[in-house]
Amino acid sequence: MIALTRMDGSHLIISALMIESIESTPDTVISLTSGRKYVVKELADDVVHKVTVYLQEIGLVGAHAANRHEVSHER
Repeated sequence: MIALTRMDGSHLIISALMIESIESTPDTVISLTSGRKYVVKELADDVVHKVTVYLQEIGLVGAHAANRHEVSHER
């Protein structure tokens, strides 16, 4: 689960495993596999980072995935 902020400032916690896509339109829109969509204040890259960290914490990806994400943004 990852914590995000709706545009009105309220907090939202969603299952990272249910995320189907993340778009910048320019607002960040998160689409879930259920068909629900959420517009959040966080930038798309920040959401991707939160998802990567969460997946690492629960053991679905190794530490190298989080490092690869950080390196790709330094270029």
